[in-house]
Amino acid sequence: MNFSNRIHNLKPSGTLAVSSRAAELRAQGHDIISLSLGEPDFPTPSHIADAAREAIQAGFTRYTPVPGIPEARDAVAEYFKRFYGVEAARENTMLSNGGKQVLYNIFMALLNPGDEVLVPAPYWVSYPDMIELAQAVPVPVFAPISEGGKVTIERLECALTPRTRMLLLNSPSNPTGVCYSQAELNALAQWAIAKGLFVVSDELYDQLVYDKKLCASLSPLWRRHPESIAIVGGLSKCFSMPGWRVGYALAHADLIRQMSKLQGQCTSNICSIAQKAAIAALLGSFASVDAMRSEYRRRRDVALAIIDQWSGVTYPKPDGAFYLFLNVSCMFDEKTPDITSLCTWLMETAGVAAVPGSAFGDGESLRISYSIEEKTLVEALNRMGRAFLDK
Repeated sequence: MNFSNRIHNLKPSGTLAVSSRAAELRAQGHDIISLSLGEPDFPTPSHIADAAREAIQAGFTRYTPVPGIPEARDAVAEYFKRFYGVEAARENTMLSNGGKQVLYNIFMALLNPGDEVLVPAPYWVSYPDMIELAQAVPVPVFAPISEGGKVTIERLECALTPRTRMLLLNSPSNPTGVCYSQAELNALAQWAIAKGLFVVSDELYDQLVYDKKLCASLSPLWRRHPESIAIVGGLSKCFSMPGWRVGYALAHADLIRQMSKLQGQCTSNICSIAQKAAIAALLGSFASVDAMRSEYRRRRDVALAIIDQWSGVTYPKPDGAFYLFLNVSCMFDEKTPDITSLCTWLMETAGVAAVPGSAFGDGESLRISYSIEEKTLVEALNRMGRAFLDK
């Protein structure tokens, strides 16, 4: 068959590819622990599941407006008022099939062929490919561990060209777990706006910040510059709802209309039942979210106590999300000269699946997720430590 150039150029998700390979090895009888997938291991909170059941029993199974039912869009607006003191109208919000579709809608609505997007690296695996699907050009701007894994204005300045159209920010970060302070986020966004750039702030993990002093959002700045900023959020991570596929946007009403037009030709509305669940999540109790956050922080500390015994391995300390991004270049040798071969060796030798950092724009690191039961997490890390020691 003859496939399109865009399909030939599109790379499969690095995280999903590792997870699939781990599943294949398990099916062959191998004992594999996967630390590759960023999927919460907690159940969806009961009051959210109850709302979905009630919607099903009430027969709420018809098509809805493309950007979401009014109550769900209002719930998104109320969420930003509740946590960030930001007033927004229904027309400034919409719901999509996960944060991924929100991002795709934004890129397709705003980018033209050849436009450049500044993408701090390490970055989430899908950013470059989604930007390229919009026929734009991702421009990685590396943020080294020595600088805390945070991009600086000086580095962004060096990457700026006449074709730069957009800056993409992500805090807490996937894959590093690094969090920008409110002052740092504001400074980056204000620099971008002064340069005439549009700013996209991916805040999917905003409720999973361990230190309240680091809780930050560009939504207050959006209120002052609605034509220059869009906020992306979702329920998959913070509310343990990955399979529900609920993402949302906060943006200028004109951009929301264009994104809705695009979504109307792609997927139409998101699941009607999931929208009722989203209302319960955004407006209900956050006790379960608080409990999950505390557990993730505890697991992080358990993991770091083990990893700190590994000679030569460095990392930016995560203040949010549930990932560790480890620079393991000290483990490269003739048999494992790069991060891909090292991760393959770990899976085959130690029975642990980790994601090569090359998928995130860093060829010296690997990402592991600690969204896994503690006993299994400790076993996986001990296996990795023994393998590294025997190298």
